[in-house]
Formats: sequence, structure tokens, C-alpha cells
Amino acid sequence: MKIVKIAFFDTKPYDQEFFEKINKDYGFQIGFFPARLTLETAPLAAGYETVCVFVNDMVTAQIIDKLYETGVRHIALRSAGYNNVDLGGAYGKIHVTRVPAYSPYAVAEHAVALMLTLNRKTHRAFIRTRENNFSINGLMGFDMYNKTVGIVGTGRIGQITAEILKGFGMKILVYDIYPNKEFAQKFGVEYVTIDELFSKSDIISLHCPLTPQNIYMIDSSSIAKMRDGVMIINTGRGKLINTKDLINGLKSRKIGSAGLDVYEEEGDYFFEDFSAEAISDDVLARLTTFPNVLITSHQAFFTKEALTNIAQTTLENISLMQEDKYPNEICYRCSEDNCPRERSGKCF
Repeated sequence: MKIVKIAFFDTKPYDQEFFEKINKDYGFQIGFFPARLTLETAPLAAGYETVCVFVNDMVTAQIIDKLYETGVRHIALRSAGYNNVDLGGAYGKIHVTRVPAYSPYAVAEHAVALMLTLNRKTHRAFIRTRENNFSINGLMGFDMYNKTVGIVGTGRIGQITAEILKGFGMKILVYDIYPNKEFAQKFGVEYVTIDELFSKSDIISLHCPLTPQNIYMIDSSSIAKMRDGVMIINTGRGKLINTKDLINGLKSRKIGSAGLDVYEEEGDYFFEDFSAEAISDDVLARLTTFPNVLITSHQAFFTKEALTNIAQTTLENISLMQEDKYPNEICYRCSEDNCPRERSGKCF
């Protein structure tokens, strides 16, 4: 029986740990490479039919051509997002699959953790008490109860976030280009226009994918529509927010606080250790100076359950490919998984 060979890029120790554990059920031959996938590292995939990549591997059309030349026929994303892959460049050459869901609870819970930490300033209190400073001046928060939260995107993550916050007694406003009326009725949430959500929410939490239509949905124009002192949470994609406009909103105090698990130029920094170096990204460096900004390094997904599910689904995608089945293949025309029209080339 043919042994499937997988070139695994941007490997971290936890990736190798979880994938090796799940791979005991599959017996694939995996080459783990710590380097990200680039034009320079693409030749490492020679002899492998599948490459496995993560969110900071920018898979351009040029890289896809290089992979195709080496014999790669499958790009297996170990993530839900796929905006880092040129699907048009891959069409007709290389199949692209993803992990559409791994643990929506992980991301939703992290978003709420950011809200609670920013509100009650527990991160600052921790630093104070470590230095024997037990003053509570400047640490005042507000009751979450009876406040309004606006959730942008009502997929599984957005829905679970709404369920959690409903338990705090909050009023939930939601926006999605594809409203889920059954969800709204079941949990008593209200679909509104995006402008109404901006203007009425005390907290705004982003849970939508990045598309060409919503790049910089949070910018100076949308910020101007928001309540004074609004809290903005982003566990979606960095380019949903224009960071320079966010900084201006923080400086003017229009924005009261921001919790960011993603950043529009995160590829140069997130998941890496720069503790012994200066940050050359002036925008990111400026963000880190605000006491009311909490940045985490794209870790919302980072739970044992999520990593197990990511490894399981990714390897299952690769296994099914051997049977000419692609349950989580992304159609480059409509972006649906396993589009029935993709094979015939008739999806418009």
C-alpha cells in the first residue's frame, strides 16, 4: 500500500505533538519543517504529494506553481481561514482543503475572556499586586449586565459567543449577511443593520471571515458611528480593522478599549519570540503602549480540544483524498466546502 507523504510547514512543538499522536491511526510519513512556506522553502516539498500549512504561510500563485512542479497535488490547511491561499492559482492544479470547524467554543470563550479582562482590568491588577501595589485606583470596570453587545458574524463562533454573553444578562445585537432566523428566535437575539449595531453597542465583537467586501470594516468612518467609550474585540482576522484608525480612536478616547487576538500585519510577529528584540513595526509597537489594549498572539484557537480536532480533520482530509473524496475542499468561485459544481467547472 502506498504511503502518503506530507510536508508540514511552520511547525511548532505543539503541532508536532498533536499530529504525531493522531497520525498513529493513519501511518502517514510526515516531514516537519519549522520554516514557513515561501518561494525559497517550497523546494523542501519535493517528493511529497501533500503540504500542510497554517495561517501565516502565504500561498501565492507563484508558490502554488512551484509546488505543482515538485509534484504536490494537495494543500491541506490546518485552519478554518483560507484568505492566505490563492484559490484561483490553485484551481485545476492543486486541491485545497481546510478545517472548517475545530472548536468554536475555544474562540468564543477567548473573546469573552478578552472582554472581561479589559473591563475589570485584571491584567493590570496582576502586575500591580506582583509589585506589592494593592491600590485599586484606575481599575474600575462596569457591570456587563444590561449592557448591549454587538456580534458581527453569526456562524458557530458568533452564536456561542452570544449564548455565553446571554448568561451575563446582556442585550445581544447581531449582524450577518446571511441571517439565521432560527438562532435569533431560540436565543432571543436581534438582527440589525451593521450601522445600527455600531451605534447601539457598548461592546463590538468580530466573528466573521475576511472577504474582499469587509476588509477594514472597522475604520474611521465606522468608528465615528460608535458609542463613546466602545470596546472592540477581534478574534476574526486582522484586516477587519484598520489599525491606524483604531489607534486614532483610542487616542481620542472614542474607543474605550480594544482586545485583539489578530493583527493585520501579524505574519511577521505572531507565533514567534521577539522578547530580546525591538519591534520594528511602528503600528504594532504603538498599540502595545496603550494600557487599555490587550493583544494576544492569535491564541484564541489554542486549546487541547481544538488542536486534537485540527489534527484529526486535517489527516482525515488527506486520507479521504486517496479515495478521491474531498469533504472540506474549498471552491475558489463560491468558497463553499465540497461544492457539487466544482468538479464540473460550472460554479459561477
